[in-house]
Amino acid sequence: MIAPICRYPVPELNELPEDMRQRMLEVQEKAGFVPNVFLALARRPDEFRAFLAYHDALLLRESGLSKGEKEMIIVATSGANQCLYCVVAHGAILRVYEKAPMLADQLATNYLKADITPRQRAMLAFALKVCQDSAKVGDADLAALAEHGFSDEDAWDITAITALFGLSNRLANVISLRPNDEFYLMGRLPRAAKS
Repeated sequence: MIAPICRYPVPELNELPEDMRQRMLEVQEKAGFVPNVFLALARRPDEFRAFLAYHDALLLRESGLSKGEKEMIIVATSGANQCLYCVVAHGAILRVYEKAPMLADQLATNYLKADITPRQRAMLAFALKVCQDSAKVGDADLAALAEHGFSDEDAWDITAITALFGLSNRLANVISLRPNDEFYLMGRLPRAAKS
């Protein structure tokens, strides 16, 4: 029995507006599959576009955070939020970016035991405070980031990524979004050569 992508019906690729279909085909060309989150969000085109626009604005912009560090934030906070989809999917992306097959598992479970730098540990301490108790974030937390070379703009990025994925984690959990099987091995095994 094949489990459904999520508890809501998802549209077929050929039923989607052209811009959404094109985006999914581009991802499929690069990754070899369409991530289930795209199909789940596609049932509401305006929300699909808005989510991906904010996602891209945060994750694709140049900043003081590397692509890998942005994924570290997503994996650690998604672990705290018990979001299977985001831990598995973004764990795969993190493993690929960092070329570290065990890192995502470490971060999703306990970043304090992960093989990361003191700077990255400070980044994740801040992200997890934003994730779990944002009302208590204060000047001392921003000063702790600054001690590790993070700017105010970097703090904004950490906060915004954590917040966006807090939304994503809650939605994925409630709709029972299933990770694509392909994500589980990505970055764990050498990539097959393209023919």
